[in-house]
Amino acid sequence: WVLLGPKAIDTPHSFLLALMVLRRLLSSLSSSSAASNMNSVKTGIQTKLMKEFKPLHLEVINESHMHNVPKNSETHFKVIVVSDKFNEVKHIDRHRMVNKILSEELEGPVHALSVKAKTPSQWEKSQKVEPSPSCQGGSKHDPHFNK
Repeated sequence: WVLLGPKAIDTPHSFLLALMVLRRLLSSLSSSSAASNMNSVKTGIQTKLMKEFKPLHLEVINESHMHNVPKNSETHFKVIVVSDKFNEVKHIDRHRMVNKILSEELEGPVHALSVKAKTPSQWEKSQKVEPSPSCQGGSKHDPHFNK
């Protein structure tokens, strides 16, 4: 509020945008190593989604620890992206849009991607995102992980 002035956050949209900026700032301050964070798969996903969708809200959650992969892996992600670009776009087409932007990651290091793509009005109505299910051991049968 001090940096933006009293009228800068006067709508739900501007409030959510300010909250997202604050979350990103706090997240970057809490990272243990800025250099390693700059080269991470998670950071690459965040950068691409920010650039393409200019989201009101973005979360990129590394869920690899929930799966049968080596420690510190970056193979399983959930993205929650809220953007005006999803207005009037079917649910399946939103996923296709995200998958297209992240095609390089999906061809390489990312084994699984959960996408929650919402419009700002949908996000305002409900910010609830279901937790991901427990690992069913699918990577045990993936040749990429059994080298």
